[in-house]
Order: sequence, then C-alpha cells, then structure tokens
Amino acid sequence: MITTNLNKAKEYLINDEIIAIPTETVYGLAGNAYCETALKKIFTLKKRPYYNPLIVHIKSASSLNTIASDIPEIALRLAEEFWPGPLTLVLKKQPHISDLVTAGKDTVAIRVPNHPIALALLEQLDFPLAAPSANPFGSISPTSATHVSNYFEGKLDLILEGGECARGVESTIIGFEDNQPVLYRHGSISIEEIEKIVGKLIISVNNDSKPNSPGMLSRHYAPITNTFLTNNVPELLKSFQGRKIGLLLFKNEILIEKNIIQEVLSENGDLKEAARKLYAALHRLDKSDLDVIIAEKFPNEGLGKTLNDRLQRAIKK
Repeated sequence: MITTNLNKAKEYLINDEIIAIPTETVYGLAGNAYCETALKKIFTLKKRPYYNPLIVHIKSASSLNTIASDIPEIALRLAEEFWPGPLTLVLKKQPHISDLVTAGKDTVAIRVPNHPIALALLEQLDFPLAAPSANPFGSISPTSATHVSNYFEGKLDLILEGGECARGVESTIIGFEDNQPVLYRHGSISIEEIEKIVGKLIISVNNDSKPNSPGMLSRHYAPITNTFLTNNVPELLKSFQGRKIGLLLFKNEILIEKNIIQEVLSENGDLKEAARKLYAALHRLDKSDLDVIIAEKFPNEGLGKTLNDRLQRAIKK
C-alpha cells in the first residue's frame, strides 16, 4: 500500500513492523532502531548481510546524545552545518544500541533526514528509525515509491509516498579515526563542501569484509544488466555492435543508431540535477531488456566523484 497516512505508518512501526519512508536521498526501509525484531525484518527483507551496518535516523541534532557518545567537536560542527540533510556521521555508540545496527562494532551511523514526511514521522515516534535503502541488497537504490513497490510487491505492507527524492543519491558518510575526519562513502554532499568545514579528509571508501559504514562494498547500487563505465562512449560502442544497448550520458546525446536507448541526465551540465536523476534513469534502462548499459564518466570533481563512485560499484566484477 502506497499512502500518505502518517498515523498508519506510526501504527506499523510501533507494532515492530517495517515500512518504506521517503528521504531527500533515497527511500529507506525503516523500523524501530531499538527493536531487534524489526531490525531482523529489515535484514531479511533486503537479504542484507549482517556484517553491513545500518544508519539510524533521528529527529534532530538534539537527539544525538541518545544514540552516540564521546562526540568529537568537529562532528558537532558538521551536524550544525549539514543537518537536517544528507550527511551521516559514524560515532561511538551508546551501550543500548543493538549490535545488529552496528554490525557488532562500537560505532553507529546517524543522520537527520531532510524530508518533511520523514521528519514529521520521527516527531511522532519515541524511538529512532534504522533505515537502509528500500531495495534488495546490492541493487539500484529507489528514488520513488513506485521503485520500492516494484521491488517488494506483496512483501511490504506500507510505503509512505513522498514524491521523487530531491537529492537522488545516498548521504555522504564521515567517520572519525583518532579524531580525524574520514570519508567512508561519497554522497550527496561533495568532499569539497565537507573540507570547507573540517579541512583535508582521509579517504577510506572501500571495505568488502568489515565495512565501517554502508556503501563501502565494491559491488553495490547495481543494475541486473551488465554495466560499463567509460571516458569514451563511441569507442566502447564498437565492441557491442548488433547488441541492444542503453547509454547513460551526462549532457549530450550521441549521434548513433536510433535503436540505442539514451538517457541524458542534465542537458545543462548540472551535477546536482544529474545526481537527482541517476537512479531513476538506471531503473528505466534496467527494465528495457538490454544486453548492456554503457555509462559515461562524469567530471571528477564535486558530485561527479559521487556519481563515478556509484557507477564504478555498479560494474560486475
């Protein structure tokens, strides 16, 4: 059921059920972060491995101390600058936070979402929400209620309708090692924006065995269709002559055969627009019965680094 009924959503959550909620980044599969029954349902429905931690969503920065401890001053500065918003902080957890949330680590990932429906729901609850993306583990993230419904038809009773996600890619994740800020995941806030606040970041965005945060696995956010990332789309096209091809392009279509599907993310070359449209375009291409998807590399600056990161992880290793 896709609905805007917050009372019904609250009822499900209070009864230890899980629902899908909109955020400004992607839709999340949400449950009571204090309830192990709900947490296990999230992992089961997503088929998510238990070694991959979850993000806890709180209603405001004033709730941070209920989830985290030993909070560095630099983390508070980041929260003041970017919350509510697409920034996740990985901090020392309070003892009552379940090991299911943290994958057994002593740190917990936390953010305040910047979506009116998500915030209104959190205001009505006396517990935070654990909410990874509302998709089967490893697949393309959902940026609309319809994407969620297509993934979990008959398996998820309630999806809160919140329109298309304004940001379109996941939150940026920052942790702290020896009080130094570390980038664990590229996201909707660019490295450059973060570094204006904290100075030079340590980059540590890949870990397939014991990830410190979500989004660190080498294959993730992936279409079913074989996907390739290249700086030279026309040249790579020559390798797939006679095949059914989809192109994911930044600014301009390519003058080629009409039977090749092309998705252009921003005719104006706006990286924010491209990020907002990325996953929806990948969903459309993945449903087009193609042999391959060829994605064009983005400029390696600002959000282009995030977009390249997502597409790199979509490639079959």
